[in-house]
Amino acid sequence: MKRVILIVMDSYGAGEAPDAAQYGDAGADTFLHVAEGTPGFQIPSLCRLGLGNVDGIGAGKWRVPTGEIEGAYGRMKEASSGKDTITGHWEIAGIRTETPFRTYPDGFPPAFIHKLEEEIGTEVLGNYPASGTEIIEVLGDEHERTGKPIVYTSADSVFQIAANTAVIPLDRLYAICETARRLLVGDWACGRVIARPYVKENGKRIRTGDRRDYAVSPHSRTMLDEVKEAGLPVYAVGKIHDIFNGQGITRWVHTADNQNGVDETLQAMDESEGGLIFTNLVDFDSKYGHRRDPSGYGRAVMDFDRRLPEIREKLLPEDILIITADHGNDPIHSGFDHTREYVPVLVSGQPVRPGVNLGTRSTFSDLGQTVCDYLGVKPVMEGISFLPEVLLRENPEK
Repeated sequence: MKRVILIVMDSYGAGEAPDAAQYGDAGADTFLHVAEGTPGFQIPSLCRLGLGNVDGIGAGKWRVPTGEIEGAYGRMKEASSGKDTITGHWEIAGIRTETPFRTYPDGFPPAFIHKLEEEIGTEVLGNYPASGTEIIEVLGDEHERTGKPIVYTSADSVFQIAANTAVIPLDRLYAICETARRLLVGDWACGRVIARPYVKENGKRIRTGDRRDYAVSPHSRTMLDEVKEAGLPVYAVGKIHDIFNGQGITRWVHTADNQNGVDETLQAMDESEGGLIFTNLVDFDSKYGHRRDPSGYGRAVMDFDRRLPEIREKLLPEDILIITADHGNDPIHSGFDHTREYVPVLVSGQPVRPGVNLGTRSTFSDLGQTVCDYLGVKPVMEGISFLPEVLLRENPEK
């Protein structure tokens, strides 16, 4: 049966988008600055899939001869307004966001904070934009002494709640997040509520892999809905389930980190028959992009590159593997938030004609449309399928 394995390298941008300056992101280039900031940076598996040959990427330093490329490659420009996780993933799945999700650069309204405190039975700390790893150091002692949860935001539409799990157990933290999610609608609308648990070991505060995202539901049908409605499995790995609020998903698993995400993707490939496996590898963004750590980011990319052959070896004759990103997060850019960039798209597998340059696509939704086209399900509203450009002519279906 036909199957698509879609992997999002969260935040692995491919250079500033044409409108980057409007977002304060002129000069942003996640790929290039990660590569230049990482000693010994080598990604042979990704380059064999054409990453280094994507138009405009990496100043041309990672190009390989076209005859050595084993897949189709290109880049996509975001058509939606915004540069956050939900906007990027939803656009991949066929939804264009015209009005960006509301952000809270001065913190959340006092009326909301008061209502939240009333419902959860305790005051909160923080309520300002911050780096998650920094705010738990600034407010950690007070939180651990008083039991008050730490709340904060960023340049994205997010309400994040941090807690030491020895002070606020996971179940309680998740319940607080669910309360916040219920309240953050209407005048207090917010794209995501995120649980940010941490532990304290040897005096150091370390965030755990028990993060949970509580998102709003997609406002229209996505490729996930179309695949599921056609009776095919949709297996979500990582935070995909949270991003789509479970809509259009038949099975899911949360992951602790990138390596666990690869493990679970391989497991899904063993267990699923046909349909879609949709994976998000979040460490690039959460551990390295937001923390402005280019060498850590680069090492994570190389770690994934080393595991890519495992994924490709498991591909069945009718499987297509697609690797992309949802936005940028240049680790040397100012601040600590996402950057408005092109994203790469790499397509491989036995049905794919190697060496095809897909150029620059005008929307991420071209990817979702292609997935629907290949699986033979109803099309999504946005995007143009690039399947005819990449499919081998001898494939009997085309």
